[in-house]
Amino acid sequence: MLDGIHREIFPALPTGVPCGTAPGPVRGAVVTVSSLASHAVHQARTADGSRPRPVALLFPGQGSQHARMAAGLYRTEPVFTAAVDAALAHMGDEGPRILADWLDPARASIPIDDVRRAQPLLFAVDYALGRLVLSWGVEPVAFLGHSAGELVAATFAGVVSLRDAVSMVRARVREAVKIPAGGMLAVAASEEQLRPYLQDDVVVAAVNANQQVMLAGSREPLKEVAARLKADGHTAVAVPATSPFHSPAMAPASDAIETDYRAIPLREPRLPLYSGYTGALMGPEDARSPRFWARQITDTVYFRDALDELLAAEDVLLIEAGPRQTLTAFARRHRSVRLGAGAVVPLLPARPGTPEADRQSVLTAAARVWTEGHGLDLNAVARMWTWSDTAPAPRDPGPDAAVSGPAPAGRPTARLA
Repeated sequence: MLDGIHREIFPALPTGVPCGTAPGPVRGAVVTVSSLASHAVHQARTADGSRPRPVALLFPGQGSQHARMAAGLYRTEPVFTAAVDAALAHMGDEGPRILADWLDPARASIPIDDVRRAQPLLFAVDYALGRLVLSWGVEPVAFLGHSAGELVAATFAGVVSLRDAVSMVRARVREAVKIPAGGMLAVAASEEQLRPYLQDDVVVAAVNANQQVMLAGSREPLKEVAARLKADGHTAVAVPATSPFHSPAMAPASDAIETDYRAIPLREPRLPLYSGYTGALMGPEDARSPRFWARQITDTVYFRDALDELLAAEDVLLIEAGPRQTLTAFARRHRSVRLGAGAVVPLLPARPGTPEADRQSVLTAAARVWTEGHGLDLNAVARMWTWSDTAPAPRDPGPDAAVSGPAPAGRPTARLA
């Protein structure tokens, strides 16, 4: 059948059901181009999708960003495009500049690792990827964000509106730039092993996994700590950040944004939201506390503990909605995932690549979710190569609206990742 399909008809294949039969529990999927389709399908492995694990979304924070992250989806996938535009529209005059720097980093006015670009753009990309997964018909049962990603998770869980979440991000950025320059280090060691190295304002910023801890502090003290660690044989890698997040150096910024946050309506989560700051399910008191959200830029992130709690509740399929696969790497170290009870799938490539690589990675994730046994809206998935940006992107409906139904489509094209 595949050998006899003309290449111009091939893009429509995933939305059709051969022989008129509905998908059964034994499933296989491949992401391929027409010239390689027959061989790829022949080599595809099958999976039992009779008992699909529920989905939980993971959102990474600063340090995961890179130039043109997820840009291969912009103006190619309508839901992603609309969601990015919606987030940036709430950023005022800075929104168009952030978009321009993202799409053309060679001419960027501000580097991607600067907090003024990293945090607003990461929020927009994480949010848009989450909306994309929901548009396939997936209904997540839980959310977990790392550092700044927790604000994205809170938006989906109903704690804060998109507009107000963007205001919170902007307040963080505004106050963070007033803090003297600092940075963060990723160290292959335990929290206990690193305590003797802490000095001045250098502290444990995040405990991400066993033997994976982040330190943060002002620039010069952090350099000294990095030199000591390397001299003692530890692997320490600088995290792409220009601010000392999750350290006492950020205290003035935390105090300032708390005042802003008091004017923002904060609500109890409507869906389970796990916090990296408590390492547990977020309760109503923390969710509604401006101080809780303000202190996130000074407090330690206990992502490992939060992931423990999430995976202890039930076996889930984790989807990382963000760049670089940082959280995917942490999750793969977890005992539940190593034993096969839980699983994790990233949406984007581990390293910066081509626009086609972005689209292929997302399609591979969609295939993984489908073979898990979830019923996806294949028309929504197919819009990644049949939608054209000659038609306006659909308006992002916001986190409180369902987006699993069909979005307006432009003229069909022959694009395929």
